[in-house]
Amino acid sequence: MQIPAGILVDKFGQKNVLIPAFIGFAIGAVVLGTASSLPQVYLGSLISGIATGSYYGSAYSLSAKHVPKDKKTFANAIINSGSAVGMIIGLVGSSVLVGGLNVEWNWMLYGTALIILGVTFVFYKNIKSDKKAAPVENIENADATSADVVTDSQSEVSLFSPKHITVYFTYFAVCYGYYMIVTWLPSFLVAEKGFSQSDVGYVSALVAVAGIPGALIFARLIDRRQQDRLKYILLLLLVSAVMIGLTVYSPSPWILYLALIIYGLMGKLAIDPVITYVSDSVPEQKTAKALGLFNFFGMASSVVAPWLTGYIGDVTGSQVLAFYIGSVLLLAAAVFFFFVIYLRSEKETPAH
Repeated sequence: MQIPAGILVDKFGQKNVLIPAFIGFAIGAVVLGTASSLPQVYLGSLISGIATGSYYGSAYSLSAKHVPKDKKTFANAIINSGSAVGMIIGLVGSSVLVGGLNVEWNWMLYGTALIILGVTFVFYKNIKSDKKAAPVENIENADATSADVVTDSQSEVSLFSPKHITVYFTYFAVCYGYYMIVTWLPSFLVAEKGFSQSDVGYVSALVAVAGIPGALIFARLIDRRQQDRLKYILLLLLVSAVMIGLTVYSPSPWILYLALIIYGLMGKLAIDPVITYVSDSVPEQKTAKALGLFNFFGMASSVVAPWLTGYIGDVTGSQVLAFYIGSVLLLAAAVFFFFVIYLRSEKETPAH
């Protein structure tokens, strides 16, 4: 739904896409919560997937259009932190409420439906129609390079230029590592590191807990030093690759904890400045479409990473290789980003 939703947002506006999507997600959660058969689980997942696929293109295009340039990365970090909060609630909630206190699993889904209905009301009351609300005037582009900023003469910019393809691959690699950690880290800790089942929820939540302050702190830093944005993205990619590798290699629990905390602080943070970079590199009328396409590649990793990790575990009896693949993808993304985007930007800055 990422690409169709992006096109719909550009055509009909964020509010007209978001509200039906939120209601659809609540319905999907209830269908899952009342599931008594596998087909009903599939149906609830399908409805939820269609609905949630409509969210990020709308959310990021809202921040792109209505947030001043010097606060965009921070705004995107706040948006992304929502997924970290949900991850904490899901991991700890499932370990404590369902696993420890024997609360019925479907009550978690009913709670999710109530939360999303509350959010729907907030968005309905506070998000103005695109046709009525004028975008915030940006104190624009003082520190941006000519490679970043789109002018009117570039309104036909291709969404499949080498620069954009590199950004899509970078997002895929970042999200690949993240979704692999989210879905398989608890199983990996039990099978490979000897953790008990009752502890893995807390350990896995370290990534999300560290990610929230890390995202907000780094986002403020990047907003203040936008001329160094590409350097920060490269640094974050390299640190993420090393920390995923260290998670596998770690000879003691404390090194593992440290690797997970540093990965949480920096691992998914490259997404926030990259989102801002994408929104700055396309004309306004293509913003949601570009962000939908961008997020399509990120969400593609949420399909590939869990499946491939499970497949490798079944074939080899260990998930170690799968974690190393996540590390290698991030290193490859850093290399491509350096040669295709960073070096080009460095050459064009003096001319600008």
